[in-house]
Amino acid sequence: MNFHNASFKAAYGTSEQLPASTGPEVSFAGRSNVGKSSLLNKLMYRKGLAKVSSTPGKTATINFYDVDGHDLVDLPGYGYAKVSKAEKGRWSELIEGYYNQDRDFALVVSLIDIRHEPSALDRNMVQFLMDAELPFAIALTKADKLSKQQQMKQRAAIKKALKLPGGVPMVVTSSEKGDGIDELRALINRAIER
Repeated sequence: MNFHNASFKAAYGTSEQLPASTGPEVSFAGRSNVGKSSLLNKLMYRKGLAKVSSTPGKTATINFYDVDGHDLVDLPGYGYAKVSKAEKGRWSELIEGYYNQDRDFALVVSLIDIRHEPSALDRNMVQFLMDAELPFAIALTKADKLSKQQQMKQRAAIKKALKLPGGVPMVVTSSEKGDGIDELRALINRAIER
């Protein structure tokens, strides 16, 4: 899959608006402010394809990107405190609505900030992916903020906290420096080619 060949496809505000799957999809889920848009831009060799904001919680829709004929799906960030209950409910409906549909889920990339313990929401997301038996990988973001030694320590602590079964890929990434991006691209390629 050629990640250079990427474009914005469409945005949806409710799960009912989502079109049916047309092929294997790779979706990205994570807390607001985890660096999802930055990671997507790095993956797709683009600066501003996915909108990056200094204000967390800006992705309020499900955004589809066409990458070489395959869909990358950017889900709204969860857990941002400064939005209304109604908006939180709508985001929750969007995320759950997406995963409850009969779609071709090739891979879910669950993003977690490497600098912190996984939040209750992060743990719930990973538990949901395990319970639903969806193929998933963990992308630990913002690795450039830690030394290599701290990264290894945090990676082990996060793996333990999430009670991950063996075989779940965990990639340490930095959108800033490009660490782990090629590894993530390779994972996505393998998932789509299955």
